[in-house]
Amino acid sequence: MASINKVIIIGNLGRDPEIRYSQQGTAVVNFTVATSEVWTDKNGQRQEHTEWHRITVFGKQAENCERYLVKGKQVYVEGKLRRSSYEKQGQTHYSTDIIANTVQFLGNRQDSQSQGYDNYQTPNINPSYEATSQREENSQNAINPQQQSNKEQNLGADQTSNLRPGQGTPQSQEDDIPF
Repeated sequence: MASINKVIIIGNLGRDPEIRYSQQGTAVVNFTVATSEVWTDKNGQRQEHTEWHRITVFGKQAENCERYLVKGKQVYVEGKLRRSSYEKQGQTHYSTDIIANTVQFLGNRQDSQSQGYDNYQTPNINPSYEATSQREENSQNAINPQQQSNKEQNLGADQTSNLRPGQGTPQSQEDDIPF
């Protein structure tokens, strides 16, 4: 039976991304993202729980994250969970990370407090998504020649139908202009 390991979160960076390079030269960026849950308890008190997620990004996406993301910036992250372990002072420690395959920049914690660096559009760092979106947009906006000629024919028909008897075609009206 097939299984699924997929995570989607939207949250704010808890610290600036840290970049390093593997022995093969691949960029690797690590950062944390905070997600919060707010609720009212049975006593009417507002409660909040913040969960911290460790994010790892590879390749060109990692370089873009390091270049454009800063602490407090809101991001959309899609990826998979990976659990790892390491030894420290004789004890085994476990860590659960999100290995991101998509990272999109969304904005600041509060858009009303935007800083100077947020006044430009940050790039989409998922090139496959961007290329697909552009292709879809171009195909939706493309007009084939047959549709265009039909529109022109309909436009001509609409103009002549609005004329009063004896006025002729729109072209003959232009010929009657004295200058």
